[in-house]
Amino acid sequence: MPANKRPRRLNYAVNQKGKITWQKVKNAIKAYKKLKLREEFEWKTKWLENAFRVSLAKLKKYWINPNKI
Repeated sequence: MPANKRPRRLNYAVNQKGKITWQKVKNAIKAYKKLKLREEFEWKTKWLENAFRVSLAKLKKYWINPNKI
């Protein structure tokens, strides 16, 4: 390969999400439900707000609508 070309073997999609196993999807849904139950007892804490942000990002990654859970 000539030196002035981009190496094709290093061409990979950095921002593509990986393979989804159904165990990951089930765990994401279970974690969101557990946070909802915890919110009823603790109200709105800063920790819960951060946990919801992470959990909603996972649901969005797996194309799950949180309103239908």
